[in-house]
Amino acid sequence: MYQAPRGTKDILPQEQAYWRYVEAKASAICQLCGYERIDTPAFEDAGLFTRSVGQGTDIVDKEMYTFQDRGGGKMALTPEGTAPVCRAYIEHGLSNKPQPVRLYYLTSIFRYGRPQAGRYRQHYQFGLEAIGDADPALDAEVIDMARQFYLSLGLEGFSLQLNSIGCKICRPAYLDSLTSYYADRTSHLCPDCRRRLERNPLRLLDCKRPSCQEVAEATPRSIDHLCSGCERHWQRLKAYLALLDLPHEVNHRLVRGLDYYTRTVFEVQIGEGAQSALGGGGRYDDLIEELGGKPTPAIGFAAGMERIILNLKKQGVPVPALSQPEVFVAYAGDKAKEAAIKLMAGLRQAEMATIAALGDKSLKAQLRQANALGVGRVVIVGEEEAARDTVVLRDMASGQQREVPSRSLVAELKSVSL
Repeated sequence: MYQAPRGTKDILPQEQAYWRYVEAKASAICQLCGYERIDTPAFEDAGLFTRSVGQGTDIVDKEMYTFQDRGGGKMALTPEGTAPVCRAYIEHGLSNKPQPVRLYYLTSIFRYGRPQAGRYRQHYQFGLEAIGDADPALDAEVIDMARQFYLSLGLEGFSLQLNSIGCKICRPAYLDSLTSYYADRTSHLCPDCRRRLERNPLRLLDCKRPSCQEVAEATPRSIDHLCSGCERHWQRLKAYLALLDLPHEVNHRLVRGLDYYTRTVFEVQIGEGAQSALGGGGRYDDLIEELGGKPTPAIGFAAGMERIILNLKKQGVPVPALSQPEVFVAYAGDKAKEAAIKLMAGLRQAEMATIAALGDKSLKAQLRQANALGVGRVVIVGEEEAARDTVVLRDMASGQQREVPSRSLVAELKSVSL
C-alpha cells in the first residue's frame, strides 16, 4: 500500500484553515508594505544553488534533491527561495524598475534532511526580498515586517536575534581569527565541523551539536572585526530598530545557514531547542553580482509555514473556519432528482455554495448527511414538489420548514430567516 514519502505529509481538509490563515496574513503584510508576489519554478539549474548557497553548507553537501534531466542538465528541486528570485531579477531586467524591488513568495522547499517537528523534506515557505538598496533602514523595514507578521498571527513570546557578519572586506580577517581559535580545539568538534574548519569556518558557529556549541560559546565575535562601512551600517541599523521600538538581542553565534549573507543576519525565535527558529533572514549584497548581474545590495526574510502552524496550535490561537456549503439539496424520487440537479446548478450560478447527495440514498440518509456536514439549510424536492415547481426549505437547527416556489428560492435563501 502506497504512503506519502518519508519527510512529507498530506495537508488534509481539516488542516486547511491554518494554512489559509497564515497565507492570508503573509499576503496582507506584504501588500501593506508594497511587496509584489513572484512565483518561480519548483526546480532550477543545480549550479544556481551550489554557487549561491555555497559549498560546505549542509544544504549543498547533504540536502539538495538533484537529478539529471533528459537533456543532460543537472537540476535541483528548490532548496531555498532567495536564489531563484535573484535569478529572476537578473533574467527579467528588474534592475530597470524603481529600486528597491520588493517581492514576496509562497512556495514549496525541498531538502533531504532528518524530518523534525515543523520541518519536512518538502515544506512550505513564506519569503520576501527587497532588492536594490543598501540603506540599513531597509533592513529595519524587513525585520519589522517579520515582527508585524508574527503579531498579526496572534503568536506571543517570540524574540529577535541579531548579528552582523561583515562583508568581503572585513570577513577574511575574522575568518583568520576564527580559524586560529578552533585550531587548538579540534578534538572537541564533531566530524562535520572538522571538515568545515578547512572548507568554511563560518559554518562552525551554525552547528547544533552540544559539544560544538560549547566550543562556540567563547569564539571571537564578528562585530569586533567589522570594517568602517559595516560598523556604520550596524550602528545605524540598531538606531532604526530603537526608533521602531523593536527589542532585540545580539547573538554573536548567529550566522544563518547560507553563505551568501553579508552584514545583517537575524532570526526570530520562540521557545528553546533545535526547533526554536520561526524564521529569519539577512542581507546578501554580493549575491546578484555572483550570479551574473550588476552589483546589487539586497535583504530578505523567510519563514517555514509548518513551524508557524505548530506554534499556533501550541498557543491555542483560534483561526477562522473556512467557508462551508450554505445549502444542501435533497430529493426523493427520480423526477425529483432531475429537479434537484437543476436547482443545484441554479443556486451555484447565483453564487451560493451548494452541494447535493447524489446516488440512491433515502431522504432520511440525505438529511443525516447534511447534518453531519454542518449545512444549516436544506432544500428538499419530492415528486409532488417537482410537479408543482416548488421546494421545501428546511432549517436544520430549528427543524422548521415551509414550501416555497422554485423561482423565488434564491431570494428566500438570501433572506435573514425562514
